[in-house]
Amino acid sequence: MTGHVAFRTADFFDADMAAAYDRRNSGLQPISDGLHFLMRLVLTELPQDARILCVGVGTGADIFALAEAFPGWTFTGVDPSPDMLAIAAHRLADAGLADRCTLVAGHVEDLTETGFDAAVSLLVAHFVQEDARPAFYRAIHDRLRPGGRFVSAEISADLDGAGFPAMLADWRQVQVMMGANEASLAALPDMLRDVLCVLPEDRTAQLWQDAGLSRPVPFFQSFMIRAWHGTKPAAAG
Repeated sequence: MTGHVAFRTADFFDADMAAAYDRRNSGLQPISDGLHFLMRLVLTELPQDARILCVGVGTGADIFALAEAFPGWTFTGVDPSPDMLAIAAHRLADAGLADRCTLVAGHVEDLTETGFDAAVSLLVAHFVQEDARPAFYRAIHDRLRPGGRFVSAEISADLDGAGFPAMLADWRQVQVMMGANEASLAALPDMLRDVLCVLPEDRTAQLWQDAGLSRPVPFFQSFMIRAWHGTKPAAAG
């Protein structure tokens, strides 16, 4: 999919999209809850004062999923959309979490802070074009401490595989729950192939390893949403 345009930019996630984001995804709360529950288990052995990098933090859902369970953790959230970050800042302040969080407008490559105990990036990578994925994963690797953990979830499938038509039928039901109309459902195959950058699991595994991360360990799947965890090897520079 090299050359496909990634659109997770400030222009796409503008004020209107940001305002509707949580409402649009509310129907998928059981999926999010399951993913967040397992993410907490994956990260539970981190230090009590762990520093967590949230890549594509959006409106802050991943911080909320971790902050209550791990009250000593602090968070740095980076996102290219100032409108999404404004909502996150408001929500975090209302919840009394602002003093544990730093929000940065930009991409992970722009972040100067390093040495994080873990990085989480949920439902972000499929917005990054394939030829930009090596730099994306490498930037995350470089901001982790040796032995730091990485948790990622993305839309993932072999779009040319024999099982894809059945997976697409299931994915249509997900889109219906998110309010898709007939026109957007009809365009779904083109969206997955030509707008998003949906990669098969083995390609993602290779990209992680090329970036210096361990081979990803799968821990969650809900239709085409897959999640993995891995590490920056302790001997890595």
